[in-house]
Amino acid sequence: MTQTQLPQVLAEIRDEFLELDEPDRLQLLLEFSKELPEAPARYTDHPELYERVAECQSPVFIAVEVSDEKIVTMHATAPVEAPTTRGFASILVQGLSGLSAEAVLAVPGDYPQSLGLTRAVSPLRISGMTGMLVRTQRQVRAITSV
Repeated sequence: MTQTQLPQVLAEIRDEFLELDEPDRLQLLLEFSKELPEAPARYTDHPELYERVAECQSPVFIAVEVSDEKIVTMHATAPVEAPTTRGFASILVQGLSGLSAEAVLAVPGDYPQSLGLTRAVSPLRISGMTGMLVRTQRQVRAITSV
């Protein structure tokens, strides 16, 4: 992973994974899948507010909001039937929401590889999480004109 300083929440999540043996890391990812926050009701009838993450095999959609104070809130939907992908979405929603736009844009693109899951899940799944991160950062840039 690059030497960029990670935001505390993402560093804590990474460290939590790395403290575990590989089989337990997968279990932790499944726990994260159960913790994906529901998107606000205003998104329910407006799928056009989401962006599809094409890098994910499962239908994953994200939406990013940035407040006037430049604080990011990320929303994601992922099917319950795709717990690995849902877990990755949950990690990003929990890890990026509440950060400044600047902090979100500074998250290294290789963060997904730093969780120690590259042997436990397929490279395609890691690529999906990377796609979620890249798209989130792109949306933040578009909203903030950075």
